[in-house]
Amino acid sequence: MRAIGLMSGTSMDGIDVAMIETDGETVSSFGPSAMHAYREDEVALLRRAMEAAPAMRNRSERLGVIADAEALVTTLHASAVNAFVTVNEIDRATIDVVGFHGQTVLHRPKEKLTVQLGDGALLAREIGIPVVYDLRAADVAAGGHGAPLVPVFHRALSRELDRRRPIAVLNLGGVANITFIDGDNDPIACDTGPANALIDDFMRSRSGAARDEDGRAAAAGSADVGAIERLLEHPFFVQPAPKSLDRNDFREWVASHAGLEKKSIEDGAATLTMLTAATVARVVSILPRSPSTWIVAGGGARNPTLMRMLTECLAPASVETADQVGWSADALEAQAFAFLAVRSLKGLPLTFPSTTGAPQPMTGGVLVRP
Repeated sequence: MRAIGLMSGTSMDGIDVAMIETDGETVSSFGPSAMHAYREDEVALLRRAMEAAPAMRNRSERLGVIADAEALVTTLHASAVNAFVTVNEIDRATIDVVGFHGQTVLHRPKEKLTVQLGDGALLAREIGIPVVYDLRAADVAAGGHGAPLVPVFHRALSRELDRRRPIAVLNLGGVANITFIDGDNDPIACDTGPANALIDDFMRSRSGAARDEDGRAAAAGSADVGAIERLLEHPFFVQPAPKSLDRNDFREWVASHAGLEKKSIEDGAATLTMLTAATVARVVSILPRSPSTWIVAGGGARNPTLMRMLTECLAPASVETADQVGWSADALEAQAFAFLAVRSLKGLPLTFPSTTGAPQPMTGGVLVRP
């Protein structure tokens, strides 16, 4: 089946679009990919929605700025798909399904509450292609964390990979998450801790920049080892897998323990970047055995300072970007949601007890047609 996947992560830099051909078990070919960047005013609205979301008690609530943000998310995703098929001269009648993640604004699995903004039915009408969306809800309703969702895709890709086992696939988005793959066993997965979200928020508040471009500020600073040790005392880091985070779960903890207000931009960026690497290294202690190979995807894979810190923290294991092993660091999650949409159509499990803590392998997603 031909499928298009859409992903807008908690880093809120834009919408990734990618096409693959798959049967839901293996990927037969990778098609084109693209990224639709958000404008600053669009990011501002999404951030306001994220700030308002903790007041939600019902995942179907769409009031005020939440409703405005959902309308924006849906419109922008429709524009991204329509531009994608036009630019790549794709006959949309040949696309079987679009996997639509939406924009996460709240993730509280202990309360059985996860909210991804995006009107799947409206999107299907706007693009003229069937859409599978709301892919996390069934897992969370059953008692799982609803995250990470993409380990089953990582396992499919890794089967063809000539690398030492076990393999860990690390996604560095707003939050970092890992997939541990050892043979044909069900993958083990969890969020490892904060990643780009804390760094981006710090840079935005101190310099007005959207991110630490190429890790330049962190490279020029010195990490505060004492602060990192204090931050690593958070109970999340000793919890067993599976476990997951909301984008803002560490905001107050960092504000209380990192001393960022007294640091230069460079030292603050270095401290938060090293924190990300240190929390990834900390997760090794809760895995069945140490990974021999780490494959890094997501926005953080484009940060050479973070990649250097990871390589140092994870030695002697090898650390490579997804691009270096022949995958796409930028498009990997969008490809994953295309894959998950096909699995959803076929009733195949998206999540497992070892990836989200669900009581059994779970399928999920809602199918809507134009």
